[in-house]
Amino acid sequence: MTESTPTAQLSAAGVSIWLDDLSRERIASGGLQKLIDDRNVVGVTTNPTIFANALSKGEAYDAQVRELAAAGASLDEAVFEITTTDVANAADTFRPAYDASNGFDGRVSIEVEPGLAHDAAGTAAEAKRLWAKVDKQNAMIKIPATVEGLEAITAATAVGISVNVTLIFSLTRHREVINAYLTGLEQAKAAGIDLSTIHSVASFFVSRVDTEIDKRLTALGTDAALALKSKAGVANAQLAYQVYEQAFASERATVLLEAGANKQRPLWASTGVKDPSLPDTLYVTQLVAPEVVNTMPEKTLEATFDHGEIPADSVTGSYAAANEVLDAVAAQGISYDEVTAQLEKEGVDKFIVSWSELLESVKTALEAAK
Repeated sequence: MTESTPTAQLSAAGVSIWLDDLSRERIASGGLQKLIDDRNVVGVTTNPTIFANALSKGEAYDAQVRELAAAGASLDEAVFEITTTDVANAADTFRPAYDASNGFDGRVSIEVEPGLAHDAAGTAAEAKRLWAKVDKQNAMIKIPATVEGLEAITAATAVGISVNVTLIFSLTRHREVINAYLTGLEQAKAAGIDLSTIHSVASFFVSRVDTEIDKRLTALGTDAALALKSKAGVANAQLAYQVYEQAFASERATVLLEAGANKQRPLWASTGVKDPSLPDTLYVTQLVAPEVVNTMPEKTLEATFDHGEIPADSVTGSYAAANEVLDAVAAQGISYDEVTAQLEKEGVDKFIVSWSELLESVKTALEAAK
């Protein structure tokens, strides 16, 4: 790859490009490797929706489904085997990127069952089970940033599991997530675990913030309200980067970093635009900064490769303006805390629905294979 492509420029600016999608067909066909070779992709994230979609298409899972049916596997066992197989195989595909980046990239994330989102002990136990089953050092276990999830993040980190914290919407929760990670690192250090082997990302959701706030601004309908549309998501994420910078410059973090620990990098999630009137690369080009991940749906990845105009850094000088945007939204009577709490709840609920769809897909396949 030359530095002339927008995705290469994005990588050179310090942004790790991860694909927000995975399927067995994509791995087996070489399509995933092609994105690594041609689009600078250095990681993958999955979620229940992605697996539900993958299972509903094509024949790539038929052989394994037949084996599981013949072995009398339960529905839960089948889902566990199918999803962890995909993640383990993808992790092998990304192993060169993992080695080349000293463990920062080449990551493949798999999510704890979303129904456990408000069960700290259950989430921690499932994270350990997934980590042991996938058995790849470049895997990451996704844990939602619910209040209960915070405890599970600490528990998983403390035993050396690399965690992708998902469904972060508010700056306050982002600070709590970083605290949970640092607490886990302190416990790992006390247990004698090599801190350099533990990595983490904090997945801060972007477009969903705009979708909800824009809906409320549109309902107000004034010129002042409409002028703020599609600005809050980027502003919120830019300020999340400021939280990251401040937290990892603290004395507490410095002690851990000097002991070999890694920073918990911000990851921009939900980066496909929902409003067709917006530039399709908005949540890429406006969030360029060192040491971040942008996990993109393939449509956004292709748009970025085709016509993305990549600045050197569109985040670190933006904090004053970003605060002004959020203050202006608040001045319209829109509660930031209410919006972000609603989005967290909806995020968990959506994944629970997708998990049910995944179970139904596998159930149908198992019954057909008998």
